[in-house]
Amino acid sequence: MPYAAARVLLLTLSLPLLLAAGPATAGGWSAAPSGGGRPSFYAEGIPGASLRDTVWVTNRGTRPLTVRLRATGDGLRVAFVERALAVPARTRAEVPFTVTVPADAPPGDRSAEVVVRDAGGRESAVPLLIRVGGPALAALTVEHVTVRGDRITYELVNRGTTALVPRLAVHADGVLGAVLDRAPRTLPVRLAPGRRLELDEPWPDRPALDAVTVRLTVTAPGAARATGRASARFVPWGAAAGTAAGVLPAAVAAVAVRRHRRRTATVRAGTRGART
Repeated sequence: MPYAAARVLLLTLSLPLLLAAGPATAGGWSAAPSGGGRPSFYAEGIPGASLRDTVWVTNRGTRPLTVRLRATGDGLRVAFVERALAVPARTRAEVPFTVTVPADAPPGDRSAEVVVRDAGGRESAVPLLIRVGGPALAALTVEHVTVRGDRITYELVNRGTTALVPRLAVHADGVLGAVLDRAPRTLPVRLAPGRRLELDEPWPDRPALDAVTVRLTVTAPGAARATGRASARFVPWGAAAGTAAGVLPAAVAAVAVRRHRRRTATVRAGTRGART
């Protein structure tokens, strides 16, 4: 395998030095950040940055070791110079890799792992911690407010770069004035950047007959106040159906009376014409 072209460095070491290179696995090998003394990989960068580091794979055994490398975690793109390699006995391999921070990553900490696995299925995982820099922006919106039966449904959207714990106030006005007024309270949610969350607000004592406008107001530390509105009409359909049942026969009777009067007037007019 052309390790020189792949920039994988194989260093033949004495056994005492290998024993100090990092914690051993059951198979007599280990994986660790290069340089020694680091329990994990750590780097800082802005969105879109490419960060470089090196993982050591140390084979303490007396036989060659074949391993594969991969990364798991929080949306970070990790590219290894070589994903599969054979490490000779009593040798350490240095494998460079690059971590790319997503261009739309919000400020904060992200975590992943560099995982090394041998042919027998044994693994060694090294934590990978990345701190994403950049300005912190708190922005929150409330959308798709709807009144459905005895509930008010809505969506909260975090459009900023920091996690938010929102507060919600609910108000509704009917034809004759306010019918609902709930003071601001903290919601039991933590909204991550870019996340959209559908919630609902119970309204068991809503009006039976009214036309209302509902207003939801949300706030969060550092974010501007956001408002969402919805309109709804409440009609007691049972009473309305009963009213309609009484009105319909009366309307039919009125139409029948009008038609009878028209026919009578027509007959009388014809009789007068015949006498003349």
